[in-house]
Amino acid sequence: MEEKKFDLNSVIGFILIFGILIWIMYQNKPSEATIAAEKAKKELVAKQEAQAKDAAAKTAALPIATAPGDTLQLAKLQKTLGGFAYSATLPSAKDAYTTIENDVVKLKIANKGGFIVEAILKKYEKFQKGSGQLVELIKDNNANLNIQLATNDNRTLNTKDLFFEPTLTKNGEDQVLSMRLKAGPNEFLEYKYVLKPNDYMVGFDLRSQGLNKVLNTSKPLDLQWNLKTYRNEKSISIEKRYAEIYYEHKDGKVDYAGLGKKEEVTPESLSFVAYKQHFFSTILLTKKPFEKSKLESFDLINDEKIDTVFTKQFKSNIPLVFSNGEIDYNMSWYFGPSDYKTLKSYDANLERIIPLGWGIFGWINKFIFIPLFGFLSSTMGLSLGIAIIVFTIIIKIAMSPITYKSFLSQAKMKVLRPEITELGEKYKKDPMKKQQETMKLYNKAGVNPMAGCIPALIQLPFMYASFQFFPSAFELRQKGFLWADDLSSFDAVVNLPFNIPLYGDHISLFPILAAIAIFFYMKMTSGDQQMAAPQQEGMPDMAKMMKIMIYVSPLMMLIFFNSYGAGLSLYNFISNLITIGIMYVIKNYIVDSDKIHAQIQENKLKEPKKQGKFQRRLQEVMEQQEAAKAAKGKK
Repeated sequence: MEEKKFDLNSVIGFILIFGILIWIMYQNKPSEATIAAEKAKKELVAKQEAQAKDAAAKTAALPIATAPGDTLQLAKLQKTLGGFAYSATLPSAKDAYTTIENDVVKLKIANKGGFIVEAILKKYEKFQKGSGQLVELIKDNNANLNIQLATNDNRTLNTKDLFFEPTLTKNGEDQVLSMRLKAGPNEFLEYKYVLKPNDYMVGFDLRSQGLNKVLNTSKPLDLQWNLKTYRNEKSISIEKRYAEIYYEHKDGKVDYAGLGKKEEVTPESLSFVAYKQHFFSTILLTKKPFEKSKLESFDLINDEKIDTVFTKQFKSNIPLVFSNGEIDYNMSWYFGPSDYKTLKSYDANLERIIPLGWGIFGWINKFIFIPLFGFLSSTMGLSLGIAIIVFTIIIKIAMSPITYKSFLSQAKMKVLRPEITELGEKYKKDPMKKQQETMKLYNKAGVNPMAGCIPALIQLPFMYASFQFFPSAFELRQKGFLWADDLSSFDAVVNLPFNIPLYGDHISLFPILAAIAIFFYMKMTSGDQQMAAPQQEGMPDMAKMMKIMIYVSPLMMLIFFNSYGAGLSLYNFISNLITIGIMYVIKNYIVDSDKIHAQIQENKLKEPKKQGKFQRRLQEVMEQQEAAKAAKGKK
């Protein structure tokens, strides 16, 4: 092996490269002036932050005079609070609270900020029945209401940092709480809360008096309303899915912000803004529409194993416009259940925050499902589980004529299958001719190949409507049936020590029963469907597809419904069970294949029926295609 020699050129090259790197580093080194400027900039930022913290601390812990309007104390406070220094000299300028409550809701309002710091629903429990924990929509600083006040002396103050003076009175049976942020004996910003007996709606009037000399009225005040929604249900994933911001335009149209990780909308002319959770809502309504607004929604759940306290962060920024130099808004707060009947009773379109589906799906829910289920569960006094079963039976019996039509069409197609197969063999080399002759056979026999599809399509809206109705049915919340302790949540019979992707960490029984029922239903009907629909050239093999779907559909049922409410799974189980029974009766006791065959043969001897528009149009298209094909062949 040749011995390596010392390479002087390589050494010189490395030395030059090293020298160039040192030179580049030296040239890019910041100058002393640059370093000094950066240091001064950081010191200025730190100083500004310290001043801001100091100002906030002074505002939060303002000294209180022994008597309202004390001159020396007032002069001292005016350096920080300007015209609103008067409010800090009152005896109410302390961390105190006023509570108003009725049979259904309890509210605690703070002197500091004047807003509701605790809202408890007295008739509902968290997570599960018997938990002993009442639903608390607001607690432990998860919400705040703030108005930014721009003053004439160029200050920006926040009402959440200032002290209001409370005055609690009664007007008949109504409790009236006036919270006033005072700039003088007769100059103030007022929040007036009015709570009626046995009512979730709280009157909330927001007005100012004599503040046109204190506030800059040339631009609106910014109302900021924030809420982090607490988890209240057993399934945090389902609760998050139904938590979103809804809002109503003054023309009555109700819309929502969306369910993404972060959503932001800027709608105009709003009548209400609703922070909707799955089964509970906090809503701000106004008689004078909010001209502009900025609404934001943030998903707070990244890991369902860790993030178990909050579901969403909602934020609203709403400019309040002055009228004749004053603020005057008649508003209301709703703290209560997202229950269709309760919300509808306020005649303010609030029930439209319940996701019942659009178009025909919503109509089915509003005009059929909700009235019928309400009648069975309330008027008839049935338990919720029995009500679901009776409800399903009624719906399926009402749909049975459509099921009969669908099966009758399949039976007719089954009888015609040998002749259709014969045409297929006869015109094997001419697909267009085969299609034309097949259509002639249908017309001559008085059979409509589309008749089996239309009844099935009619049933689809009812199936989709049920997917919207049951997850939104407040009546099911914490109501048990058999082994399910809550029909609005999953009916876990086994809790797994691990999580299966897409399935979950538990096994629910009603989805298993529903999957078994749909398996036998498809097994029962797939053979007739294959016999009714002969294989067409160039088309997918429906027989193979049906064999696959027999196993795929139950599997999808297991995965999709495992974490859904037991009420929906119970409905699907009973629905498929009844359909199996109806199909069995129709197949074995109502539809007679021999009679159908005889009727078709008799129809063939009659004058062919006039083709329907669809059949006529389909035949015209085929003839045009055949003519085009023939013309192409002559060229």
